Amino acid sequence: MNRVAMVIGSWGSYNECNERALGSQWLDFDDYDDWDEIVEELKKEGFELDGVDEELFVQDIEGVPTSSTDWDNTHPKEIFELMKKSGVLDNEYKYELMEAYCEVRSFNEWSDLVSDYEENWDRDIVFYKNKTMLDVAYEIIDECYNLEKMLGNLASYFDYNAFARDLSYDGYTETSNGVIEIR
Repeated sequence: MNRVAMVIGSWGSYNECNERALGSQWLDFDDYDDWDEIVEELKKEGFELDGVDEELFVQDIEGVPTSSTDWDNTHPKEIFELMKKSGVLDNEYKYELMEAYCEVRSFNEWSDLVSDYEENWDRDIVFYKNKTMLDVAYEIIDECYNLEKMLGNLASYFDYNAFARDLSYDGYTETSNGVIEIR
C-alpha cells in the first residue's frame, strides 16, 4: 500500500570498507511483521550483528519525510517500529496525513505524537486532501452556516478570501497536497 523502505548500514562495515559497506538490500517494511524478521534478513545478507555490524544506522530511506531528521543518529529499529505503531503502512489517509503533518511541523514532532498516542496520533488533525484554503473556507461556511437564509441577498458579498486567510490563525495550513488542520 504505502511503500516505506530502508537500506540499513553498519558503522563497522562502513569503517572497514568491507562487502557490507554499502548496506543491506532495500527492505520494504510491508514485508516484515516485526524487527526480528529484519534481523533475520540482515543475517541472511551476511551481517554479523554480534560482531562488526552491531552498530546499525539508516543508510537510505524512502517513503518517510526526511528533511529535518538526523537519520545517522536514529536506529533503524526505532523507525521501523514507529511506522508499524502509527498505522501509516496500512492506511492511505494516515500516510498522507503524516506527510502533510511533517511538511508543516517536523518528523520528530510527529514521532512524539505516535509515541504518546500510537495509532491514534491523528485524533486532533484533519486533512483536506487536494483542497486549497479557499476550498476549505467554502466548505466550512456551507457546512456551518446557511448564508442565504441568514443574510438573504447580502450573502453574495461574503468575503471567502478573507475568511480563508483567517483560517491560518485557527490551526489550518496549506500544504503541497491539501490543507491540514491541527487542533
